[in-house]
Amino acid sequence: MVVDANVKNQAGLKAVLSGGGNNVQVVATIAAAIAIIQKKEIGIFILNIDDDFAVAQLFIAQLKQEFQHRVKYILVMSSEIDSGSKLVKSLHQGAIDFIQIPLNPNLVKVKIDMFKTLYYKDLRINQLLNNIFPSTVLADLYTKNGFMPRRIEKGVVLFTDFVDFSSKSKSIKPIRLLKKLDYYFTQFDAIMERYKLEKIKTIGDAYMALAGVTEDNPDPAIRACLAAIEIRNFMLNEQNVAKAFKKDYWEIRIGIHQGPLVAGIIGDSKKSFDVWGDTVNIAARAEQGASPGLIEVSKNIFQDVQSFFELTSKGNIDIKKRGGQIEMFTLDRIQQAWCLYGEGKYASVDLRIQCGLPSVDFDHMRKDILNRLKSLLPADIVYHDMSHTLNVEKAVVRYAKLEGINEEEIVLLQTAALYHDIGFIYCYDSNEDFAIELATSNLPRFGYNHQQIEVICKMIAATQINVQPTTQLEKLMVDADHDYLGRADYYIIASRLRKELAHFGRTMNDETWIEFQLNYLTKVHRYHTETATNIRLQSKKTRIHELQLQLENCKKNENLH
Repeated sequence: MVVDANVKNQAGLKAVLSGGGNNVQVVATIAAAIAIIQKKEIGIFILNIDDDFAVAQLFIAQLKQEFQHRVKYILVMSSEIDSGSKLVKSLHQGAIDFIQIPLNPNLVKVKIDMFKTLYYKDLRINQLLNNIFPSTVLADLYTKNGFMPRRIEKGVVLFTDFVDFSSKSKSIKPIRLLKKLDYYFTQFDAIMERYKLEKIKTIGDAYMALAGVTEDNPDPAIRACLAAIEIRNFMLNEQNVAKAFKKDYWEIRIGIHQGPLVAGIIGDSKKSFDVWGDTVNIAARAEQGASPGLIEVSKNIFQDVQSFFELTSKGNIDIKKRGGQIEMFTLDRIQQAWCLYGEGKYASVDLRIQCGLPSVDFDHMRKDILNRLKSLLPADIVYHDMSHTLNVEKAVVRYAKLEGINEEEIVLLQTAALYHDIGFIYCYDSNEDFAIELATSNLPRFGYNHQQIEVICKMIAATQINVQPTTQLEKLMVDADHDYLGRADYYIIASRLRKELAHFGRTMNDETWIEFQLNYLTKVHRYHTETATNIRLQSKKTRIHELQLQLENCKKNENLH
């Protein structure tokens, strides 16, 4: 983002920074900048401090205090670099570098490229830290330089491990073993995130997660049970597939207990977050006592979840080391009144809301629609295929985040992206009508309400050639649908479109095909959002120039013959 009232500086920076995937936003006032910062995260912020130096200093201080998590690097611009006074004060206030006016394009580009590199490295570091520590622990480490041990009275511990792992691991090559473990644990991680549990660690083939310890979402015992059922069902599906192909398979045991815990960080140079207490031992005992493919929960869990799940008593079991006994139960399925489709696998909208989960079950909706595309899309659909759908979904999420769209609306955008080409299962022309019909009938099963479905259907309709998008979400959807027009893989994707059109009766020779592309790129298509324009327009212009040269060469060769 550039904040500068000088039109010449604005144009200069825009010209230098545009292209190369940069999303450049230029505003003239601090008030306009604040309005954008409240919605979007800014990687590199450039502020002209010449116009009103005192106000600029106050604003830099505000950025560091109020928007420190939304603005990463602050650079200042000034024509008085030699005197140093403005620059030094700005650096003390929180700026990290400067740009001299008049602009030196090469120097500006080098500096911005350097900070872009640092920005992406920081993102990667933060991602790794988030994988190691819970977000609440990281917040304390950032703000307080430490994490005080805490006692939690009703923490939930979930353990899983694979049956006969030691014997199975002897017959598998180490790399293949690690890949298989990584595959399963990655699936488990996604399930933990879905139900807002926190993975603590893996020890060999054992997997440990918590609920109600590092977050304060309601009903941790119910959420842990929902996560356990999904893990069990995932593993049963894997087992059935392996049996069908007469391959070896892995079985899992799961145990859950609830009780008092102490949570804290241990270690100095290599810190790790962990929990201690009898609750951990009992959860491990529950897992060890579970039969293959089953979930065992303690009486403490039973008392909190019996109104929502079907459970079977196993009687009392001995608790090793501590001594004594505790009653255990097998967790079978979700009760009919609280599940979707009556299958006992997926929580109903009401149960999700009670647990503090989003009412929309996006993940299961996504699996459903991708399975439909994978199994039902005709083989001749080589452009509007599943890879195109996934590319559009990825692009729309990127655009939406850069445009400052909230999480709920991003889910609606993703849903529209996943559904927008499903109509090709039924027909090639007017496929959007079928997509809208399927979305209208199918999405209520996953917790989407009437208003959300209406927004999604309008986004799907906006992807038709003769329809102009009106809302911001519709514009984002249309731009994402044509994201490849400004990407380096344009020709690869365009060749698939040509092949697909030929199958449906629109065969074109080389010259006609080039003219077809040029007509679409120059007369039909346009970007509707500032983000897409910033990121893709320059590359699209390059494609147009390349195609114009190809057309000229094609006509020259034709004249020669």
